[in-house]
Amino acid sequence: MSHLQLSVFLFAILVVLAACNNASQPSAQPAALPDTRAADEAAIRALDAEWVKAIASKNCAQVTSYYADTAAMYAPNAPAASGKDAVQKLCAGMLGLPGFALTFVPSKVEVARSGDLAYETGEYEMTLNDKKGKPQTVKAKYVVVWGKQSDGNWKALVDSPTTTTP
Repeated sequence: MSHLQLSVFLFAILVVLAACNNASQPSAQPAALPDTRAADEAAIRALDAEWVKAIASKNCAQVTSYYADTAAMYAPNAPAASGKDAVQKLCAGMLGLPGFALTFVPSKVEVARSGDLAYETGEYEMTLNDKKGKPQTVKAKYVVVWGKQSDGNWKALVDSPTTTTP
């Protein structure tokens, strides 16, 4: 083998080794998604404040606008409501009860790092008239699971008030 042939041979080996080395390198990682959890938490807390106002106005359409189409509501002493139509029926029934009033305040809103799910826990206060027409107030806790929709808005996926007192 001549000196020129040896040089070409060694060069070819170096090219092949370099190509193999590059092929085994991991590809560049995709850029990390921005952390929007604080902004998402603030958005959910703002939605809660609007939701409480909608309940106070007894506007059923507005109240149920905070639920996703596939939402489920698990109210104490009521059958589970699955789907927005069923949730709307349950809400309409509650809003129509004599003396009905409901307020709630989230104590914790935890947004997933992925930014597409969140859960909220808090306390609510519900007032209804008893059989004699006297207002009776119940204070208890609740859990809401939120999902970010394709349009970027948050909607309640699961609403589960409890009878557990604070």
